[in-house]
Amino acid sequence: MIKIIYKSLEKVMDPEIPVLNVLEMGMITDVQQDETGIHIKMIPTFSACPAISVIKQTISDTVGNDLQLPVEVTVDPAIQWNSNRLTETAKEKLRGFGIAAPPVHQGEIEADMLLHVTCPHCGSENTFMRSPFGATLCRAMHFCRQCGMMFEQFKPLT
Repeated sequence: MIKIIYKSLEKVMDPEIPVLNVLEMGMITDVQQDETGIHIKMIPTFSACPAISVIKQTISDTVGNDLQLPVEVTVDPAIQWNSNRLTETAKEKLRGFGIAAPPVHQGEIEADMLLHVTCPHCGSENTFMRSPFGATLCRAMHFCRQCGMMFEQFKPLT
């Protein structure tokens, strides 16, 4: 049954990056099933993420419709999301979507990780940060001097 629940979760896309599902984002921390239904714990990419309620509802609706069981979705207070939770598949999809993926870190975010970013369009490292603020809290705006394209970077987060 748990495998079927995870298969259903593959359909739940992040509303702000619609090419990634919640599993690829590393947002699901626990899945249980008992006599009362399905219990799913998730974590947002930012504690102040405005999409938390939308994601919780979409998880509940999708899994509930697929399995015809009651679904409870809660935010897991024991775990904080960080960008190392992104799968390699997620990073590839981000690049294909025109967003630079964050590098893996060891718990410390260094300035180089934010300032020296490879362009997802042409692969050049001749880029610079235009703004630490992108369309969402977890992204920054960059410009590529090589291809002339603006692009967003998914910020490395601890």
